Amino acid sequence: MTQGAGQGPAARTETLRDFRVPAYVHDVPANVVATDPAPGAPDPEEHPDGYTPTARDLPVINRGDTVQVEAPAPAPVPSGEGMGPLYVVGDVHGYLDELLAALAAQGLIDAEGTWAAGNARLWFLGDFTDRGPDGIGVIDLVMRLSAEAAAAGGYCKALMGNHELLLLGAKRFGDTPVNSGAGTATFQAAWLLNGGQKADMDRLQDVHLQWMSRLDAIESEDDHLLMHSDTTAYLDYGDSIEAVNDTIRETLTRNDADECWDLFRKFTKRFAFRDEESGPGAVRELLAAFGGSRVVHGHSPIPYLLGEVGTEAGADGAEDGDSGPVVEGPHVYAGGLAIAMDGGVTMAGKLLVQQLPMDIDEFTGKAR
Repeated sequence: MTQGAGQGPAARTETLRDFRVPAYVHDVPANVVATDPAPGAPDPEEHPDGYTPTARDLPVINRGDTVQVEAPAPAPVPSGEGMGPLYVVGDVHGYLDELLAALAAQGLIDAEGTWAAGNARLWFLGDFTDRGPDGIGVIDLVMRLSAEAAAAGGYCKALMGNHELLLLGAKRFGDTPVNSGAGTATFQAAWLLNGGQKADMDRLQDVHLQWMSRLDAIESEDDHLLMHSDTTAYLDYGDSIEAVNDTIRETLTRNDADECWDLFRKFTKRFAFRDEESGPGAVRELLAAFGGSRVVHGHSPIPYLLGEVGTEAGADGAEDGDSGPVVEGPHVYAGGLAIAMDGGVTMAGKLLVQQLPMDIDEFTGKAR
């Protein structure tokens, strides 16, 4: 990120460096509001003005900053009629610099961050904000690329993640108590607990709220079933892609805090496909209802799926030669039926952008 003349180093965000595996369960209890809390994380109430530390030490990108990206030559895109190649993007969580670099590496944007892929197709799998330094900047970029891609004959689209639901709820309902099923909860407290950034809330505008509330939750592209969360909870909202998306939009339109909380809670569920015995069956249940031959999802970081998460010391490379989580590509699992795309950018992993279809055999059962 470039800086204006006479300016000092960019302000850096306080960090929380503890990457041990949290005690996840397959079915999140109704009163649990943390989607993936870091062990030992400080109480958000200890931070002034609702500030929550992020999990990495990156410069905060302010509006008006110019981000320069060293981009390779754009990947060749088919010419003529029809659509170009398909790409998917994992969880971004406010890491705008990493997103720009990853898109540029695939030739999807140029050095100025402008769409450069012609009629290519790009899908974001959700979770644009929270934890990282510039969630609103990420949303602004995706919205702009959507317009630029459409003008070039391609498209850039996005799915609803649980953190979009969380941010919408925090803005709409704030400290309004919701029926968690096992105690009192609020969207505001859950948002702060899950890395909500005051700078994002301050910059949140009606156009961002409208954009998020209209996102689809599940879609199909080239025989790939695209969704954010690795859960079968989508089946609770309909027996077709259209029905699920319509039901979720209607739920958000009704603006009922308890209904929106239940929706958010179900989207935080994870690991439905991870068990070697039951995982493939869970994927097949979704595919049977919604179509496609393979699920592509974000939400659960690949280091968690693999059980290979570094400690705080290891993440800094200070002890025992442990360099922390190493993710170089998607994780294919559940008998080759599921592709995980959350590379764990919030834990010093990697923000993934992947072209589909991919060589399944090369990625099955491992993170490259």
